[in-house]
Amino acid sequence: MPEDYSGQDLRGRDFSGQDLIGANLSGANLTGANLRGANLWGADLRGADLHSADLTRANLAGANLSRANLSGADLWGANLYRANLSGADLFNANLSGADLFKANLWHANLTRADFTNANLTNAFRRPGISRADMEGATGLDTVRGLID
Repeated sequence: MPEDYSGQDLRGRDFSGQDLIGANLSGANLTGANLRGANLWGADLRGADLHSADLTRANLAGANLSRANLSGADLWGANLYRANLSGADLFNANLSGADLFKANLWHANLTRADFTNANLTNAFRRPGISRADMEGATGLDTVRGLID
């Protein structure tokens, strides 16, 4: 049975490398948490606060991160295949090398996010997104799947 951490205060908690497949972390406060290399496949992170969390190389494939606060989070090399990030706040987040293939970024705040070498192929659940939609974002010249 998946873990249930919904609504809990987990600030600064160390979940690095842990298996959290299908875990319920909706509404949890994970500010500054260490989720480096954690397996969060299919996890429910709706409305979670992941401000400044370390999600380096985390597996978030199929995870629901709708309306999550990921501002300042480090998602370097994270697997976000088919993740739902609709309405998420990714202001100043590091998504370098992240795989966002078929991710849903509808209405997400992508301001000043770093997408260096990220894969955005078939993301957004709509035909492409332009560089103009990503105010202040960096690394866009290296992104796959972004239209001009």
